[in-house]
Amino acid sequence: MRAVLDANVLFPTILREILCDLAQDGRFTALWSERILEEWRRAALRIGPDAGAVAGAEIALLRLRFPDAILPDDGQAAIDLDFPDPADRHVAEAALAGGASLIVTANLRDFPQCLMAGLGLRAIHPDAFLLDLFRGGPAEVVRAVRAACDKAVAMGGQMTPEQMLKRGRLPRLAKAVGG
Repeated sequence: MRAVLDANVLFPTILREILCDLAQDGRFTALWSERILEEWRRAALRIGPDAGAVAGAEIALLRLRFPDAILPDDGQAAIDLDFPDPADRHVAEAALAGGASLIVTANLRDFPQCLMAGLGLRAIHPDAFLLDLFRGGPAEVVRAVRAACDKAVAMGGQMTPEQMLKRGRLPRLAKAVGG
């Protein structure tokens, strides 16, 4: 399964860590474009220059960890389609260029189901995506969640995995992992 990860799921560290660990385990093939990575960096810069620098470092590490994940930005595949937010069209273009069937995004309203279906794509919220992965192999997902939680605790964030997932806007996964 090939899935494009939108900038809004790469930006939150906990979510990115869980998704990338599962991709590295072979649960799915993670894909993104340079434009998606740049969108993440710009979002971090809006927080401040330090956040932008951290995002730049994280993006560099992501490129090293997943050298085959970067897709071309040719701007041709979906150019004539009318997206609710034309600025998100490049994400669908990346998915088409990479032969992905899914776009993992927290911004479902800008990827209408009828438009996506016409492209042979499906936009899915990260909570639903991770829940699907959990149903297919709970031990791997729990391991990825625990690894992310261990990193958060090591950086001073005292929380349980369930609390971390709820804070990360993954309530259904939190319920599945906690129950």
